[in-house]
Amino acid sequence: MTVLHLSDIHFGKPHRPAVSDALLRLADDVQPTAVVVSGDLTQRAKAKEYRAAAAFLSRLPPVPLVVVPGNHDVPLYRFWERLATPYGKYRRHISQTLDSVLDVDVAGGVRFVALNSTAPRTAIVNGRLSSRQLRFAAGAFASTPPGARRVLVLHHNLLDPEDGEPGPPPLRGAAQVLERLGEWGVDVVLSGHIHRAWPTSRRGTSLVHAGTASSSRGRGPERGLNSVNLVRVQPSETSVVAYLYSEDAGRFLPGKRAARAWDGPGQKGEAAGGSGPQL
Repeated sequence: MTVLHLSDIHFGKPHRPAVSDALLRLADDVQPTAVVVSGDLTQRAKAKEYRAAAAFLSRLPPVPLVVVPGNHDVPLYRFWERLATPYGKYRRHISQTLDSVLDVDVAGGVRFVALNSTAPRTAIVNGRLSSRQLRFAAGAFASTPPGARRVLVLHHNLLDPEDGEPGPPPLRGAAQVLERLGEWGVDVVLSGHIHRAWPTSRRGTSLVHAGTASSSRGRGPERGLNSVNLVRVQPSETSVVAYLYSEDAGRFLPGKRAARAWDGPGQKGEAAGGSGPQL
């Protein structure tokens, strides 16, 4: 199963239209089994930005689509809207559902559990998951069809990037969520927020972070760059290739190195606390 994982599109002032057009061409070329968009579709949660994001999503290949909101998808400066109806425009233009479960019956099956990790009233930047959401995830993973792989999708990072560059703080309560991953039997976590591609693992679970797909807000080693991930979820392992946008070629090209590993039988993960290969 091949998942095109993109994040942090940021329709609005930082958005790069030529890059998002190239991303649509890439999506057609790689023919993914599913597409995951892990948040920050907009820059300031404005109606015109949401309309542009919805139009973009409608042009993706007709395959299963998993989308979660990011912290930029709720109003920041319009505090009255953020307190009263923070997801009004997201529900109107993108999806009525904030937490979701999706089964894709390919190659043994994959269950995606997507959680809205934004917290517009209590943790605007780094978000959090409520007790209700943790129970929702536990129930969803507990009822996963036998033999199916388990993928958790959220916007916020559960770990600090280990690339020497400061990044956004991890999700509030991230340590608790990391502990639950093993209980839930999660194979892969797909997230964004840190604006650079970074694969790693913890206690047998692959954690795959996406860069910014089409904005000018790349950070760390991807400052000024755009990237998306092509994630292959197989029965014995998970592999990731980051595709970087080339200004010269006007398209996304596969990175020089692929990240592999983490979760085949007998080799699932590294020592607790270790990190996986870098893209």
